[in-house]
This record gives sequence, C-alpha cells and structure tokens, in this order.
Amino acid sequence: MKAGDGSAQDRGPIRVDASGVALAVTSLGPAEAPPVVVLHGFTGSAAAMQGVNAMLAEAYRVVALDLLGHGESDAPGDPSLYSMANCVSQVLGVLDALGIRRAHFVGYSMGGRVALSLAVAQPTRVASLVLVGVSPGEGDPVARAARVEADENLAQAILDDGIEAFVDRWMALPLFASQSRLGKQALAIARSQRLKCRPGGLARSLRGMGSGAMPPLHGRLAELDVPVLLVAGAEDAKFCALAETLREALPRAEVRVIPEAGHAAHLEQPAAFAARCLAFLGAAEAEAIARPAPASISSSTSIPSSTSIPSSTSISSSTSISSSTSISSSTSTSSSTSISTPTDVRPGPGEKRLS
Repeated sequence: MKAGDGSAQDRGPIRVDASGVALAVTSLGPAEAPPVVVLHGFTGSAAAMQGVNAMLAEAYRVVALDLLGHGESDAPGDPSLYSMANCVSQVLGVLDALGIRRAHFVGYSMGGRVALSLAVAQPTRVASLVLVGVSPGEGDPVARAARVEADENLAQAILDDGIEAFVDRWMALPLFASQSRLGKQALAIARSQRLKCRPGGLARSLRGMGSGAMPPLHGRLAELDVPVLLVAGAEDAKFCALAETLREALPRAEVRVIPEAGHAAHLEQPAAFAARCLAFLGAAEAEAIARPAPASISSSTSIPSSTSIPSSTSISSSTSISSSTSISSSTSTSSSTSISTPTDVRPGPGEKRLS
C-alpha cells in the first residue's frame, strides 16, 4: 500500500454482487492508494458520508458502501440476509470483488458496529479502525432483550407509519439534537437522503443487526491486535462512556472526544474529526507497510471471491460467514465470477484525549 497523489476522482457508484445480494459502492481517490472502507449509520448511505469520503480521498482509495437495505443497495425480503454475520460477509464480498486484501475502516454508529464485527471475525483483513459513536453490542442479557424489543417496536412503526413519518421521528430523537448546528439546509439534505430508504429494508436491518440483535463482541475484543481510534462527541455522554469502556478492552485503542459535537461528530465538527482521523490513518498506514497483508486469505478462513472487475456496473463475489450466535470464521470454499442480476434492485475546533 502506498500514498496517493491527491486526486479525488469519483468512480461510482457501481453495484457489486456480494454473497448473493447487490451492494452499491462508490469509489473515490487514487486507485493505487491505500484503501479505506467507509460504512454509514442506520438510515444513512455512502452519500451521507460524503464529507468524510471527500476528505479521505485526497490521500486514500475510498470505498464507500450502501449497506444492505440502505441507499441504492438491495433490500431483499429474506430477514436472514440482514444478520450481522451476513452483513460482514457482504462487506468482505465487496473487498474480494475489488481485489482488496486488507483495508482501513471508518465506521459511524451502525457502520462502526459492522466494522468492529468484521475486524473480530477477520482481523487479517483490517489495517486499522476509526469508529465514531460505536457500541460493541449489548452484553447484558436483560439490556439485550430490552433493546431487541425496542428495535422491534421501531421496525414495526416504520412499516405501519411509512418512511416519511419515521424519518421525521428519527431525526427528532434527542440523540441527534446537536445536529441542529448543521443548519436547515444540511438537515433538509439529510432528510432527503433518508427518505430514499425503503421501509422494509430499514425494518429488517433493525431486526437483524441492531445492537441488541447482533452477537455482542465484548468477549472477543482483547484478541483484536490492530490500531483503533474511538471517536465520540463531547455532548454524547452515552457513547463517550462506551468509547472509554472499549478503550479498556481493546489492546491498541485510543479515544478522542470532539468538543461541541454530539453523536455524529464527523458531521458536526468535520475539521476536528479530519485532523485526528488523517493523523491516525497516516500512522496506521506506516505500520501496515511494515507489516504487509498476507498474500492470500488465511487457510483457517477461506473466503471465496472473484476479483476480476467487468466493464459493466455490476461486479460479483461469493462470500459466506456462519450466522450463529458468534461471528464464525468458518466458511465454505468456492469461487465464482459472474455479472450480477440482483432481485429487488433499486433504480438508480479542537479535541481532547481521554486517558
């Protein structure tokens, strides 16, 4: 991996067939630069992370995904496809299709949980993690059951009330109150982006990979030997506390609290976030150069893939990860190359450190 030339050229979105579903993928930045995978939060998309994508694309190959049920990716009716294990499999399928053996990951909220779950399942695929407002899942059984019930109620409300009523309710949550500092125009754009989601996709995403539904990661964090930057907004007390808990559990983690920011610190204080994120990634990339990625996937976890990229706007990869109560590293070995013909296709300042 080597640094790029600063050309932030947009090469997307394309549709990538990963584990039988098609995900929309936007690529920016120099194609030969170190890859950074960007994963959005619930109700979001690659477009919602546009500011982060553009900032990173000055020096990195940015691969921004619309996760299943979001944005322009598929929103299939099979609930099992939305489990965290299958979501991890789908992201790995995109990496395989694009020929990326190892990448840095930047994930916000739900996207941070996906990135952390992937790192636990496949640590050799991860050079570093930047996690904004992230949870490792609900470790306490009582809290987990309560969260599953709350997410089920919310999922049903999405289906019953429709996407517009849900989006207005979602954006009015206290968790996002600090985003009023973004201004009316930015909030209107965010609302418009969220309204493009399909109700069924959002409901199944909540039910399949919400923080209560996902396998909790607490017991696996000590195994994760990669650099991790945990970011939280100073006004987001719950996730500041979670960041500190994660710092204590992860061998190589650091916490940065962004002043005058809430849950979406990368949106509310983009300059402060960019400064810390770029410094962290620079150090992590220097380490990655010194410790090259394996020439092939570990023999104990064989991920089938197709790395040839056809000239059409759809690429294919087949990947499978067990959907048991923990994210399994046991996968079947196969290989396929095909142009996907997916079903349910959507048309197309400052900071302080906790120590």
